[in-house]
Amino acid sequence: MRSFSSIKELLSILSREQKLLTEIFEKRKMLSYKYEYALEVVDYNEDKILALIDYGVLRENGGFLELDDQYLQFFEQILEVNEEINVSYINVNLQSIQQNIVYYLKENSEIRKYGYLRLIKSALRKTGLIALRNVVDLKRNIDNTFKNEPNYKIKKAKLEHLDIKRNDISVLITLTDNLISGDEEQTFFKTASDEELHKVIIRLKLQLNECRHNLIDIQKQIIEYINRLKYQSGLMEKIRQLKYLRDQFEIKSKTNIVQVLQADNALVYEPNPAYSIKLSIEQLQNDSKVLDIIRKVVSRNQTGNHIVQNLADNSLEEYLKSDSLVVVQINLEEVKSSFLAGSNNLFDFLQTYDFGRTVPFEECITVYCQLISQYDVLFNLTDQYSLKQGTEYMLIYPQ
Repeated sequence: MRSFSSIKELLSILSREQKLLTEIFEKRKMLSYKYEYALEVVDYNEDKILALIDYGVLRENGGFLELDDQYLQFFEQILEVNEEINVSYINVNLQSIQQNIVYYLKENSEIRKYGYLRLIKSALRKTGLIALRNVVDLKRNIDNTFKNEPNYKIKKAKLEHLDIKRNDISVLITLTDNLISGDEEQTFFKTASDEELHKVIIRLKLQLNECRHNLIDIQKQIIEYINRLKYQSGLMEKIRQLKYLRDQFEIKSKTNIVQVLQADNALVYEPNPAYSIKLSIEQLQNDSKVLDIIRKVVSRNQTGNHIVQNLADNSLEEYLKSDSLVVVQINLEEVKSSFLAGSNNLFDFLQTYDFGRTVPFEECITVYCQLISQYDVLFNLTDQYSLKQGTEYMLIYPQ
């Protein structure tokens, strides 16, 4: 693998292939950016792609391309779209600050002491920025997990893991605050009378204070989401049980649903009332204005024009011709019974099942979803997933 000889060469190559790098970065979560797609972007000049691979900017994985990790992390951090919460950066900066403070206090040369002071100020600035970015990423990950994760168990586990991350960030913020405000390193902060250092510390304290307030809101949000998950899980379990009893025609004998519905007087069960407004005969006889209005309405609805109906032609042979279209319907009940008699998972079973006709892959997915929605109580829904033709599906077996 070649390495860049200068910043100019690096920027030149990145700028020259910015169109390809931009497209791969935007599709970084698809995990299936094919090599031929990249050839179309570079106008089938394969040497450009090979140069990026040779320099380590891109990696080739089979017939696919992806950005190298160091460039991917660089782009995500600069553009602030990184979803990974890494609290170790703050811990590394704290250790760097403490080490450089020790070096500063032991150094006699003013030039070298100034070099250590620069490193300390740089680490303090990075600590505040990293803490704020981690808090923002944490909040975004919590929202995305609760709104977009379809699996209940995975969603709950992710929220609990993010709560641990929140606690880790809070601990590191406390350690940072103790470092700049406590008695442990006060000798350094009193000795290093630097105006810029004073401004950096004030700004860092404001950033840490902002992070604390945001972490309090994030903790409340995590608790609310987990409670909502527990409620939704219990509600869905009750709905599944009721559906199963209804399908078995046992819902009235094994539950008190009839008594509950009869005792519930919610307005949603009431029919929509219709109020017919009728004018009194006495008012119609005595009020001439009402009579005029009625006459206007009648004259408007009765135009006096008679609609002439068109007669059909005598020859009806064309209309008597009937073309029949035969559509083969899939009997879900038979497919379900055949599946329960075997031991293969549902998706692979549908791929080999004889439907009496050729069933495309997309229709197999539709039948797969229909079987789950109608007969889920008879299936064993596992937590394992598999991938086929770019489609991820759950492994489901007969009970």
